[in-house]
Amino acid sequence: MNILVTGGAGFIGSHLVDRYIADGHDVLVVDDLSTGSRDNVDGRATLEVADIRDADRIRAVVRSFRPELINHLAAQIDVRHSVADPIADAETNILGTLALLRAAVDANVRAVLFASSGGSIYGESPQPAAEDSPKAPSSPYAAAKLAIEAYLLAFAFSYGLPSTALRYGNVYGPRQRPDGEAGVISIFGDLMLRGKAPTVFGDGHQLRDYVFVEDVVGANVLAAGRLLEEPDLDGPLDRRAINIASGRSTSVCDLAKLLASATGYPGPIEHAPARAGELTASRLDITRARRTLGFAPRVDLAAGIKRTVTWLKGSASRD
Repeated sequence: MNILVTGGAGFIGSHLVDRYIADGHDVLVVDDLSTGSRDNVDGRATLEVADIRDADRIRAVVRSFRPELINHLAAQIDVRHSVADPIADAETNILGTLALLRAAVDANVRAVLFASSGGSIYGESPQPAAEDSPKAPSSPYAAAKLAIEAYLLAFAFSYGLPSTALRYGNVYGPRQRPDGEAGVISIFGDLMLRGKAPTVFGDGHQLRDYVFVEDVVGANVLAAGRLLEEPDLDGPLDRRAINIASGRSTSVCDLAKLLASATGYPGPIEHAPARAGELTASRLDITRARRTLGFAPRVDLAAGIKRTVTWLKGSASRD
């Protein structure tokens, strides 16, 4: 099967490409390499360096490759950048996605999987948020993710393009760059390996759902199979979305302790005032993923952290 993965040179996308290649599929990666790396891309995949906002280029690429499935992960992922420049965020995350969806329709693509954000669109979630929980996007980035889900629904109704939105928790693992805004595990782990103190903003009791990238890849494969076998063009927006996470909540302080143990870091953990707008609790209910996909997270947090630290130790990103 021909599969197109946008953002396939990035952290999650490159792991997904690896899995599709291993499963015997022909994979085309579309990535502008602004945050991704050629080194992440399996040599058996084809890499097309292109900006998702270039509608003519994207249309030509999709028409030429004629994928049956598109996994759309390309995005502007910096929440603070989205706050500073919401128009630029929307140009990439919304308009770029619309260019891709229109190209998919023109090329008769069978289905689209979209990487959405369970970690941001629900807002404060002191109880695990299910897919039909109220939405409270607190940043332009989160608002764009939710808007794209609405466009996916519109494209299903208007053009017959089946799709599923996978609402990820806080994904971590090898290849997650420690120099970005997102990815606290890679950021803290890299600092600790350098003997530098990480900074916890606020009291450190903020809760997050951390899910290992290998489990996210497995969920994508399961969701792709289900979507291709049972394309669903009806139903409300939330019924077409699936939370993908570990189903467990961990505080930032507890996370720092696990990382200190894995890295052998003996030093202090610094604290700074809480950042404006940061959620105190972001928790996800994965009942639907278990029921509809047979999804079961396999890598617990301690084991995933050890694997991430091993990668960080050998990564060229460390001086």
